[in-house]
Amino acid sequence: MNLLFIFWNLVVESAPWLLAGYLLAGIIRQVIPSSWVERQLATPGFLSIAKGAFIGAPLPLCSCGVIPTALAIRNAGASKGATSSFLVATPETGVDSISFSYAVLGPIFAIARPIGALMSAIMAGVLVNSFDGEVNNAGEKKSECGGCCGSTKSEVTQATVTQRFINAVSYGYGKMISDTAKWLVIGLVAAAVITALVPQSFFLQWGDGVVVMLVMVIVGLPMYICATASTPVAASLLFAGLSPGAALVFMLTGPATNIATMGVIKEQLGFRSLISYLIGVVGTAVVCGLMLNELYAFYGWQLQLSLMDQGGFPVWRQILGVLLVCLIARVWVQPLLLGKKSFPETIEQS
Repeated sequence: MNLLFIFWNLVVESAPWLLAGYLLAGIIRQVIPSSWVERQLATPGFLSIAKGAFIGAPLPLCSCGVIPTALAIRNAGASKGATSSFLVATPETGVDSISFSYAVLGPIFAIARPIGALMSAIMAGVLVNSFDGEVNNAGEKKSECGGCCGSTKSEVTQATVTQRFINAVSYGYGKMISDTAKWLVIGLVAAAVITALVPQSFFLQWGDGVVVMLVMVIVGLPMYICATASTPVAASLLFAGLSPGAALVFMLTGPATNIATMGVIKEQLGFRSLISYLIGVVGTAVVCGLMLNELYAFYGWQLQLSLMDQGGFPVWRQILGVLLVCLIARVWVQPLLLGKKSFPETIEQS
C-alpha cells in the first residue's frame, strides 16, 4: 500500500471526528472554569478522587497542559490522591480522543478507553492516598500559574453566549490544535509507516497475554504522546496483529506516564506517591487489557479499523480533510508570517 495513500486515508477518516472533538473541547473549556475544578477537589477523601477522575476525563488538556493545571489544583488544596486522579484521567482520554477513537478504532474502543481511564485514575488516586496520606493542604497559598491553568476570578469577565461560542471556536481550533498538532502529525505518520512496513501478522507471535502488555507498558512509559496522537499508532499496531487489550494498555499508559509527568509527581507529591501512581496506572491498564481481550473472545467481536477501509470517500469528507490539514499547517505557518509564537489563550468564563 502506498504510504501517502494510507496517511491521507487516515486524515480523511478522522477529520470529521477530530474537528467535532476540538469544537466540543473548546465549549467545555468555556463552560467549566478552573476555579470550579479547584473547589471540587479541595475536600480530601474518596469523593474528591472520584471527582478528579470524572472532571478530568472530558477536559481538553493533553500531557503538557495537564501539569500546570494539576499543580494549580494541588496548591488550591486538593489532596495528593485527587491530584493524581486528575493527572491520570485528563491526558488518558478526552472528548477529542474519544471521537477520534470512534473514527479510527470503532465504538468498542471509544467506550473501553474512557472506562479504562476512569478506573486507572481512581485506582491511582486511592493508592496514593493509602500509601502516602497527608493532612489536606487547603491553607497553602495558591500559586500563580499561566498557560493552561486558566484565569483567576479577578480576570474572569462576563460575556454573551455569542462571545462564549467565539471563544470556544478560537480555543478549539486555535490553542487546542496548537497544543496537539505536533503529536497528532507524529502519530499519523507513525501509524502510516507501521501500517505500510510492518506485516499484518507481526504481533500475532507475541500472543495476547500479560507479556505483550508489559512490552506495551515499557514502550509507552517514557513516551511523550497525547491521547489523540496515540490513537492512530494503536490502530496501526492492531493492524499488525497486536491484541485489543495490549493496544488499550498502550493508549492508557502512554499519555499518563511520560517522563515529564513522572518528574513533576516525584517533585511535588513525593517518591512514594510516584510509585503508587505508577502501580495504579500500569496495574489497572493491564487488568483492563485482559478484560477487553476476554470480551472480544467471548462475544466474537471483530476489529473495526479505518486502516482496513481502502475505499473512496465522499467529497465533503475530502473537504474536511483538507480543512484539518490547513488548521494543523497554520500552527507552523502563522508564526512565520506574523511573528507569533503561539495562539492566545481565551479567557475562561465563570
